[in-house]
Amino acid sequence: MYSDKVMDHFANPRNVGEIENADGVGEVGNAKCGDIMKMYLKIENNVIVDAKFKTFGCGAAVATSSISTELIIGKTVDEALNITNKAVADALDGLPPAKMHCSNLAEEAIRAAIEDYKNKNGLSDKEEGYITCCKRCEDINHDID
Repeated sequence: MYSDKVMDHFANPRNVGEIENADGVGEVGNAKCGDIMKMYLKIENNVIVDAKFKTFGCGAAVATSSISTELIIGKTVDEALNITNKAVADALDGLPPAKMHCSNLAEEAIRAAIEDYKNKNGLSDKEEGYITCCKRCEDINHDID
């Protein structure tokens, strides 16, 4: 059963769309369920001033994308990097266990978009094109459950 917040963000998603000339863009997906999230960031003075998303997936994927944009707008890049999948799920008053992978995708989309921003601006300490998928590993191609 989904919480009222999940249903609200699914039925009325916030910040849907693209940002033209985005400062950072991250796209992540889960081959197991077919969900794909693409996040766009506008960053000024190290603060995320706008975030938009496009998501192909279930209601929980749309809801986690929507709430994650709300969680990061107004935050510094470093503050946004500290947002975990648990924080995303908690902001929605929880997710069913079978849908927790959607909150993982939201966390990963944030991280991928920020890494793209850092790469574009010479701020990354990683090799160009290298994106850490999540805090648990250094492998972008693992299965997330």
